[in-house]
Amino acid sequence: MSYSLVYFKKVKKFIEKLDEQTKLRVKESIEKLAFDPVPHKAVRVEGQKEKVFRVRVGDYRILYVIHEEDKEITIVKVDKRSRVYG
Repeated sequence: MSYSLVYFKKVKKFIEKLDEQTKLRVKESIEKLAFDPVPHKAVRVEGQKEKVFRVRVGDYRILYVIHEEDKEITIVKVDKRSRVYG
């Protein structure tokens, strides 16, 4: 069963500003999460109140939260590694 994807408004804006190749790779990785919310390359981010996971896409990181009860994944942040955790 697939999960629905919810984006924060700032995430959508950030993704749209990326170059075409990176944008395609990031969107593809996010869409795959709907069918496999915790792929083998996903890592839980420590030090967060919620269970935040991250997936690496080149120099970028996708941070997301899984809401099992609603079958929903919220994309919290997408940014370069040096800025995403701050």
